[in-house]
Amino acid sequence: MASPVSWETAERVAGWFASGRSPVGPPSVPLDRATASQLEGDFAEFTARAQELVVASTGLTVPTAARAVVVDRSEWARRNISSFRRLLEPLLSRMTASSLPGPLGSAARTTAGAQLGLVLGWMSTRVLGQYDLLLTEAEDDSGDVVAFVGPNVVALERQHRFPPRQFRLWIALHEVTHRCQFVGVPWLRPYFLSLVDQAMSLAVPDPRRFGEVLRRAAESVRASRNPLEEAGLLGLVAGPEQMEVINRIQALMSLLEGHGDVTMSRAGATEVTEASRFASVLSERRARASLPARLLQQLLGIEAKLKQYALGEKFIAAVEAAGGPSLFARVWEGPEMLPTMEEIRTPSVWVARAGPPQLATG
Repeated sequence: MASPVSWETAERVAGWFASGRSPVGPPSVPLDRATASQLEGDFAEFTARAQELVVASTGLTVPTAARAVVVDRSEWARRNISSFRRLLEPLLSRMTASSLPGPLGSAARTTAGAQLGLVLGWMSTRVLGQYDLLLTEAEDDSGDVVAFVGPNVVALERQHRFPPRQFRLWIALHEVTHRCQFVGVPWLRPYFLSLVDQAMSLAVPDPRRFGEVLRRAAESVRASRNPLEEAGLLGLVAGPEQMEVINRIQALMSLLEGHGDVTMSRAGATEVTEASRFASVLSERRARASLPARLLQQLLGIEAKLKQYALGEKFIAAVEAAGGPSLFARVWEGPEMLPTMEEIRTPSVWVARAGPPQLATG
């Protein structure tokens, strides 16, 4: 039975938007052969260097070398469509039985594919780098790599006159930190993927639930709250059980994103002297996003993710102030030592629970 999503349509629409031909998207920066070759050489060098710096800064043991790949926007979108397909397969397999038959079903598949393609095509114009856990399961040679979107990197460097070698190392440090987290802490990757599987297995493919979503959104607005603030559109669709899993995912991502930013600053302190300017420009870039772009960010939960960075950094600072890096290292001991979302917001609660530092796993 056909999937409820036309993945071919998703790829076509994402490729069209990513190419810069869309009237509402930013134009794509064409890269000549010399620039593309320089990008590949630089990111191969800086990804390896980033791993050395991150391992020295965090103490995490990483058995394999990080590998870089430079892609264009269309290739980034294609890779993420592949990830979405893998992620959504359990849910979509349950939806096929209730899909609309005949022409209506075909139209719905095409519409769903176009919507997904539009979202990922837009995101391809913004992202700089990515370590994708789902791609590590790929059977071909595309897995377990840190991907960098070359045209977006070059566009920012030219627009703001960033020194390319510093900027590229700075980007690599953040993404390589995420790879070191998932490769250097053996239980973390299967635990994270198990949470994602739980969230998807609890999803109810019932169109009638959108009435409940609208009611909850209206209640939030009447209470002067942004209904998309906490978890984007997914937070409105999720039921109580699914929301509990989403909260655990959010707490973990707050920790990992905060740790990524803290590590990026510490590990690159001597080699990336313009890091504060890079961070400031990217922050202003997000703040200047147009109204449609801001709405899309909220729908996708991206603005919630940006808040996770700050919460995670504050949690790490508070824990280290209470017991130093050895106390913070207890988060890597096992899933039971991960902070909850409440503990992320109130680090003293986790500090009291964690107690004196123990020997942390690598």
